[in-house]
Amino acid sequence: MANPPMRAAIIPVTPLQQNCTLIWCTETMRGAFVDPGGDLDRLRPVAQQHGVTVEKILLTHGHIDHCGEAGVFAKELGVPIEGPHEADRFWIARLDEDGARFGVRGQVFEPDRWLADGDQVTVGNLVLDVYHCPGHTPGHIVFHHAPSKLALVGDVLFQGSIGRTDFPLGDHQQLIDAITTKLWPLGGETVFVPGHGPASNFAHERRTNPFVADSALAKA
Repeated sequence: MANPPMRAAIIPVTPLQQNCTLIWCTETMRGAFVDPGGDLDRLRPVAQQHGVTVEKILLTHGHIDHCGEAGVFAKELGVPIEGPHEADRFWIARLDEDGARFGVRGQVFEPDRWLADGDQVTVGNLVLDVYHCPGHTPGHIVFHHAPSKLALVGDVLFQGSIGRTDFPLGDHQQLIDAITTKLWPLGGETVFVPGHGPASNFAHERRTNPFVADSALAKA
């Protein structure tokens, strides 16, 4: 495809090396930052470099490395915040105190639009589907652009691992169920950008991931 409908650039931010992703519509050159948790001075130049006009911020969940400075950034850019699911209000309400604890800047904010399973978000002319995938946090969501076979999964799934569930309101079984019932049906060739570390695809994880490979779950 000479000019795919969507492009993406990954910028690791905060001391936790969280994958912030700039996605944009190649037709309109309008884009969104997904999980701009911090290091805002590193994010602005990326949008400028690609000639992208940022029109919104999208959030997968309420942990500080993913959204600590999202409210600050949204005000600065004059754009709305969409996501996560309202069940993560608990986490967003504690961003100030978590910031002090982790040495990461965090500021409480109210999203312009909470998202639920089955919702859609637009970025330029792109339409992304929203899947509620609780377990790592109760309000975690995943964004999927079907034509690009690309999913932004936050901390639900990683290459060779899955999200932690030992935080408050975490639930291991919910997480496994979300991965197998919401993500696997999107297709093995779907590439996913996780919240940390390298990208992978669902087929590879179904073969090799020690937590959610088909063979591992068959033994459970």
